[in-house]
Amino acid sequence: MNFLGKIFTWWDGATIGTLLNSWMTGEQVGSDAQGNRYFRAKKKNSLGQERRWVIYDGANDASRVPAEWHGWLHGAFDDVPESNLPPARIWEADYTPNATGTAQAYRPAGALERGGQRARATGDYEAWNPDA
Repeated sequence: MNFLGKIFTWWDGATIGTLLNSWMTGEQVGSDAQGNRYFRAKKKNSLGQERRWVIYDGANDASRVPAEWHGWLHGAFDDVPESNLPPARIWEADYTPNATGTAQAYRPAGALERGGQRARATGDYEAWNPDA
């Protein structure tokens, strides 16, 4: 993205202000498999709380934050997720972001985006009648 795009857009990656803030007042603590980078403030605020944030690699979509990093961002634990996670189970699927509203979204048979043709109702359906 060009320089002007970074100044005036917030929905596709970090703005110049966020990048400068991350560079000047924050320290990178880790990243996830999607390339999102996670930061924390070098100093705590006046209440003794630590500020934490993410810079997305691509579109700003909170569903792109995996569960373990979500917990860290919201202060569920203090250490970065790599030091808190149990080993992966064989049945666990890889993380995938929410695809709603994108071309990769699930569209069942009968959806308007797939032509709008659905199977006809069988004999087990009976319309509601208020007089019955």
